Amino acid sequence: MRNKDAATLRHLLTHARYEILPTKTIEEKVLESVPTSVPVTVTASPSMGLERTVETAERLAAQGYSVVPHLAAKMVTGRSQLAELAERLTAAGVTTIFVPGGDAEPAGDYKDALSLLEDHTDLGRPFAEVGVAGYPESHPSIHDDLTVQSMWDKRKHATHIVSNLTFDPDVVKDWLHRMRLRGIDLPVLLGVPGPVERTKLLSMATKIGVGDSTKFLSKQKGLMARLVAPGGFTGESFLTKCAPTIGEPEVKVTGLHIYTFNQVAETEAWRQDWLSRIAKE
Repeated sequence: MRNKDAATLRHLLTHARYEILPTKTIEEKVLESVPTSVPVTVTASPSMGLERTVETAERLAAQGYSVVPHLAAKMVTGRSQLAELAERLTAAGVTTIFVPGGDAEPAGDYKDALSLLEDHTDLGRPFAEVGVAGYPESHPSIHDDLTVQSMWDKRKHATHIVSNLTFDPDVVKDWLHRMRLRGIDLPVLLGVPGPVERTKLLSMATKIGVGDSTKFLSKQKGLMARLVAPGGFTGESFLTKCAPTIGEPEVKVTGLHIYTFNQVAETEAWRQDWLSRIAKE
């Protein structure tokens, strides 16, 4: 491995955050295995409700974690609820949110992420850092040109982009360069999976809810086959292949967004092990 690539991977692994689902046992798992230096993002699921996301974020923030709740736009009823959520979360010490559109039917005024982001700006930007979704792979219901246009529309209201999962380094390279040529210069957190075991993944799918997991699978295409392959998948080979592209300063990939599927202990052990191996090379 080139020294430059090793430095890139070391930086990414050092600036990684973990995505979790707000199940009943996840807080205990985080406290047992994740250092408070690692930011934790909490998903919003129609089957679990937004309140579960907010409560989990509040409790983890109280334990000293930098927490990033997902405020799925379609799950928020409107500006009044957004203002209430902002007051509640900032009081808990939350400074960063992630705003996807969400898969639920709109609960109120917000039909997409942009409309919530505009209200957040009008409210004086109570959250200093705001992430929005990026799609290196084609979205099942949105044309690629529209996803890039959407990021352009959101750029004035956001501070960074969080990419959805992909396993093709060439797709990542093309997507990053396409965004930059379009004039979208927000920093990117590259989405990668942590180590996933077949049985635990299937168990997690049932906890997410049949509807949510079906939508998840429909979006990922060939992803699930790789995730449930014997031995699991860590994304290590993928990241190594991406390193030459990610190491280019102009693409502005500043860290990782690791989809843990709630296997936080395994994910943290993998991250620390890889950092140790890189240090010895």
